[in-house]
Amino acid sequence: MGVDLNGHVVSVGTVPVQPEFEPLLKDVLATLSQPAFGLEGIYLYGSVARGDAHAEASDLDLTLILRDPPQAAVLEQLELARLALEQRHSCVSKIDFDIGHRAQVLAPENHHRWGFWLKHHCRCVWGDDLGLRFGPFRPSRDIALALNGDFAQVLSGYRASILQAANTPQRLRLQREAARKLIRSTHTLRSPDALMWPQTLEEHVTLFTQRYPTRVAQIAYFLFEARNPSAECAAFLQRLDAFVAWMASQSE
Repeated sequence: MGVDLNGHVVSVGTVPVQPEFEPLLKDVLATLSQPAFGLEGIYLYGSVARGDAHAEASDLDLTLILRDPPQAAVLEQLELARLALEQRHSCVSKIDFDIGHRAQVLAPENHHRWGFWLKHHCRCVWGDDLGLRFGPFRPSRDIALALNGDFAQVLSGYRASILQAANTPQRLRLQREAARKLIRSTHTLRSPDALMWPQTLEEHVTLFTQRYPTRVAQIAYFLFEARNPSAECAAFLQRLDAFVAWMASQSE
């Protein structure tokens, strides 16, 4: 699962973008490649990058690498561009930007975070591909922690946002995002000698339940919410709090 014959984590291939997402990607590149944004590179990741996205159900996930550390005004303009792209294209449920800058990517202390991310999970579609500067990575808990070790803080933020949601559709969208983050964060509990590297949510669940078979029902609840968010607010948050507390206890 997720590794090649040499034991390295597999990288996103260069499969053609599915036809239903081509107009969106063309608009993204035309919009974000404008010099005012100061981008060094634009990368796809997630289901659209893998070629297995579902129209009107999948997100468009983008990593944006800027030449310089971003100023607040640039981040504000990028957010406005993101919202405008979402409004123009209903073929995706949401557009996400994961933003970094060149020096941050190339800093030695971010090798497991940004180096791994660009090398194995991203696909450069415009600009300088910084992923080419890194060799292949083998699965490790250090990488899992670099990617999702912030789970308690991030999920606490989602909890607050869910409570403050303006309407039910917004709340359910936030519950979906929180469930996805939680499932990916279970990878921080991977066995030190595990050789696999999960890519999809289902693969994360499979790897997790192999090590924690008594938690099948709990993680299945969040997988359902990640695909079909429908739970009442109080019930979702109660389960979220309990699972995060359990994960934190396992990490100690």
